[in-house]
Amino acid sequence: MNTPNNKRKRESQLKIQRAFANLIQEKNLNEITVTEICKITQLNRTTFYANYLDVYDLADKFKEMMSQELEEIYEDKLYKDFDFLKLFKHIKENQLFYKTYFKLNVTELPFEKYNTELANSLYNNEFIDYHIEFFKAGLNAVILKWLASDCKETPETINNIIVSEYMNKVILKEKK
Repeated sequence: MNTPNNKRKRESQLKIQRAFANLIQEKNLNEITVTEICKITQLNRTTFYANYLDVYDLADKFKEMMSQELEEIYEDKLYKDFDFLKLFKHIKENQLFYKTYFKLNVTELPFEKYNTELANSLYNNEFIDYHIEFFKAGLNAVILKWLASDCKETPETINNIIVSEYMNKVILKEKK
């Protein structure tokens, strides 16, 4: 029976996605070919084209899949009470996933559900949106730098860096 999500089709998709994730670490998207993916996965071109229109379609679907997975992670309270240590542990355990996510020109992690309570307590003013954007950009920059070093530092160290940024703000606010 040939169902749209049968086990064999799903296994082929996973092989193609794994090969793509590894290739995108070494090459630009426009340098990756269907032939190369098929050679690595030992799948026929017809199998590739049964799942994707071309490499760009694969990249788009891969981005969608990763974004959906991250949204599910965040819905599972990964960011509850700003427990970034959980996030950093997840990143360290899934480095290839996150490197691929950023390599596909996704500029930041999806912080749409960013809780503004902490930011409001530290920056209680009309420019709160700017402070939130500044924080998100800084956090993403730290994550990108950490991934570039293959997560050499521990998740606890990265967490301490982020927490110290907020703690410095709290200390400065208390001195006023």
